[in-house]
Order: sequence, then C-alpha cells, then structure tokens
Amino acid sequence: MSGFVEKPEPLQVPGLVHLHTGKVRDLYQNEAGDLVMVASDRMSAYDWVLPTEIPDKGRVLTQLSLWWFERLEDLIGNHVISTELPPGAPADWAGRTMVCKSLRMVPVECVARGYLTGSGLAEYRESRTVCGLALPEGLSDGSELPAPIFTPATKAAVGEHDENVSYEEVARQVGAETAAHLRQSTLAVYSRARDIARDRGIILADTKFEFGFDGDALVIADEVLTPDSSRFWPAASWQPGRAQPSYDKQYVRDWLTSPESGWDRKSEQPPPALPQEVVDATRAKYVEAYELLTGATWS
Repeated sequence: MSGFVEKPEPLQVPGLVHLHTGKVRDLYQNEAGDLVMVASDRMSAYDWVLPTEIPDKGRVLTQLSLWWFERLEDLIGNHVISTELPPGAPADWAGRTMVCKSLRMVPVECVARGYLTGSGLAEYRESRTVCGLALPEGLSDGSELPAPIFTPATKAAVGEHDENVSYEEVARQVGAETAAHLRQSTLAVYSRARDIARDRGIILADTKFEFGFDGDALVIADEVLTPDSSRFWPAASWQPGRAQPSYDKQYVRDWLTSPESGWDRKSEQPPPALPQEVVDATRAKYVEAYELLTGATWS
C-alpha cells in the first residue's frame, strides 16, 4: 500500500478543467485544448507522496526544466507552448506553470544510466545485469559504467512502483521503430546533459525522461533533468564503493529509512512528516543544484 498520505483537493480555476493530480504536478486543460501543468511543492519518496512540502520546489523544477529544454532543442523538441499564467490563475502559480501541447504519450519511463546505483545496483548485485544488459565484474555503488545504458521501466500509477523492463519488452509494447527512437533519444539527451553538468562540477549519474508524439514527431515532455528525475552528485567528492553525496531527494530517502524517522518502509503505514531541518536542507539542495547548473542566483 502506498500513494498520497493525504491527497489534496484540486484547485478549481475558471476556464480550466482539472484532469489529474500526480505525485508532484497538477494537470489542467484550457479551452484551447492545451495542457496546463502546475508543479507543486509536494515531495514523493518510496512511492509515497509525503505529508510535508518543500518550499520553492515546484518553481525550481519548472525553471530548471525550462533551462534544460533550451539547451536540448537542437537534439529534440519539447511540449512547452508558453509560461504565461492562464487568466484567473492564482498568483502562487507564477514560475511553476507551463502551458504545453497535448501529446500522445509513450507509456515508458526512459531511464539513462551512466553510473551504477539505486535499483540498477540492486539488480547488478544479483545477476551482473541491469534490465537484462550484461555489465562487467567488479563494479560497486557509484561506479561509472563503460558507456551509458538505456534501462527502461513501465510507467506506474501513483502509489505503484515503476518496474524495470528489458528493451525487448519495450519493443513489444510500443513497436520496434518507436523503441529504437526512444533509446537513441534518451542516450543522446543524457550524453548532452552529462557533459554540460560535468563542466559545472556535477556528475549526472542517471535520469529519466518521458516522451510523447506531437503528430509524427517524438518530443520530450513533463520535466527534464531536475533533482526529482535525476541523480546529481558533486564531482569533487565522487568515490565509488559508497553512497555518494547528492543534490537531489536522496537526502529525504535517507532520513525516511534512518532510525530517526521511526518509519518501517516495509510496513503499510504512511511515512511521517519531515522535520524542519530536513525540509530546509532539502530545499537548499534543490536550490544549489539549480544555481550550480544554470549559473544564476535563485530568487
């Protein structure tokens, strides 16, 4: 059992139809049929949406995604139409809202890994593979892979766990041509972003993308290369064989699984509220990731 500790009531805005409340984003449709995505300050971990929000998180995710979309547009298009607030939208939506094309989404989480950690590490320890791809002996937590790999997952509903699947399974589900396009696009975007992040002293360990079709064109959707969808590590302190310091929500995951939280991840009980010091430290990590990547001061 998992999901929302307490699911929020969707805000009703004249001229917009509420479509969906996700882990982080609220999705509306305007009268033109475009999607209006609003990134909240909600925090999810271990398939739960936590009861405590992280101030400014939604704005960081949105502004960082927009920054990345600009740097990727020669590789692949995206779904953004504008960042103008819809008429009647609350002032709090400023900086966290994107008006987007309505796409035919591909139901696959497209994950690129350049380093071994997380669920990939767990599978590697059992079988020396990740998503069925054989990897060399001798790798450990945080090891750089010989080359980036495409390790897709099924897209799960809120409260359910994404499951790693093989490339062959993706091809079976969406067709060989689309699967090949997903893999090529995922690895191309990852490689571009890895190099940009490296120049700024950050290791992009892994990341996940969502794609959809705008007519016949495959474009990137949702968010991209944020601390919610990526693992960012400080390059100066990278050391394989241990858990790495990070600029992402690993800090929250670590607190939830620590004795201090008192929460048993394997139980059916929802996770507890985050203490203020964890909230403050998590916000600081998101802001630091934004500032290091973009070179801009957060305000």
